[in-house]
Amino acid sequence: MVTRLGRAQPYALSTFRFVVGLLFTCHGVASLFGVLGRPMLSAGTWPGWYAAVIQLAGGILVALGLGTRTAAFVGSGSMAFAYFDVHQQTGLLPIQNGGEAAVFFCWTLLLLVFTGPGVLAVDRLFTPRRTARRETGTRREHHLGVPV
Repeated sequence: MVTRLGRAQPYALSTFRFVVGLLFTCHGVASLFGVLGRPMLSAGTWPGWYAAVIQLAGGILVALGLGTRTAAFVGSGSMAFAYFDVHQQTGLLPIQNGGEAAVFFCWTLLLLVFTGPGVLAVDRLFTPRRTARRETGTRREHHLGVPV
């Protein structure tokens, strides 16, 4: 059972990355275009409009698995800024100040910085495959240490 779960881990990570990226994109779309129950932000207003641009662009990149680590790092930083600059003014804890989404996005995106995009990512199309290890007969392992 553990072996099966271990083999599925890179695919679960890809699914996780896609869902987080899609949700992050939705926040950007809602704020930039005034849809999904949110009012549209005026272009160039600080910091909300810039955060929405980061959410839209970063969310799309994360969902696709294209430049995932960089996009996730920038997105995580913007959510940390949102929490400490906007939300924490009204209360210390996220449950008090409405900052749960900012905290969740900050930490999940930071996790993706360290884990990478998983096996189902656009980045893999541009990364050279490691055929030398296969030719020598040594066992190739996934970057998380899960045998492929």
